[in-house]
Amino acid sequence: MRTTLDIPLDLILEAMRITNAKTKSEAIRTALELLILQEKRKKLITFKGKVDLNINLDRLRKRK
Repeated sequence: MRTTLDIPLDLILEAMRITNAKTKSEAIRTALELLILQEKRKKLITFKGKVDLNINLDRLRKRK
């Protein structure tokens, strides 16, 4: 999908340098993927200590 964006060139160039992206599109795609992963992790962290899985790893792995 083609979209016209007004992004400062210095941000694009730094993103390309940091991610080793060869094109602007690749740098932006990588940045968006990383942003999405970061936000999903933040949401998962809110569950820390709140979910009781009650898993017995020895029984699960069929250990005695």
